[in-house]
Amino acid sequence: MPLALQKRVYSSGQRLRCAHERGKGCSWLIHDFWKPYLKYEALHALCNQHLLRELKFLSGHAGEIWADQLSRFLLDWKGDPHTKNGLEEDIFEEAHRQYRRIILKGRANHPRRQPGHGRTKQDKATNLLDRLEGYDFCILAFLIDPNVPFTNNQGEQDIRMIKVKQKISGCFRALDGAQCFARIRSYLSTCRKQGQNLWDACFQTAIVQPFLPTIPESG
Repeated sequence: MPLALQKRVYSSGQRLRCAHERGKGCSWLIHDFWKPYLKYEALHALCNQHLLRELKFLSGHAGEIWADQLSRFLLDWKGDPHTKNGLEEDIFEEAHRQYRRIILKGRANHPRRQPGHGRTKQDKATNLLDRLEGYDFCILAFLIDPNVPFTNNQGEQDIRMIKVKQKISGCFRALDGAQCFARIRSYLSTCRKQGQNLWDACFQTAIVQPFLPTIPESG
């Protein structure tokens, strides 16, 4: 990512840090905008799959044309080959201007609450537009850094089985059992991500010849 773009993005007032902090243990955190997550010391990006569901609702049930336009904008950039290595500054700036133009269309019917009006109730479209304006770089982070996924679906899938286990039995009987469960699920999840047949992986483990996952270099 070009240094000039790093400065432009991370000085935008968002809860982002300069990219060099990633070497100090500051990594990307992809989430659905649950406010407590923003307290974590991390580079924050928002899950666009969650956002697409909200936009689909506004487009289909409320007839918000701008919501459909923003959905197509995000999906077009998701599939654009330029995003593979992160956009150059000039391309990103043009994409950001296009994003802002779509938001302005929504603001025509859903203006921001003016100072002095208190915390009056807002409709869903206005609340979403507030988030889209205030956290624009968190939403577009996948265009800036190729390490940022478009969604956090993978992370949710990785913890789904532990939640299913909790719902079925309510808890683990002992800490050792919980640790074994987590170790096995983590291993199988890693095997799946690296293209291994899970049955073969279990068999190889049983005969003490386990598949050893490759670990990418940090940085």
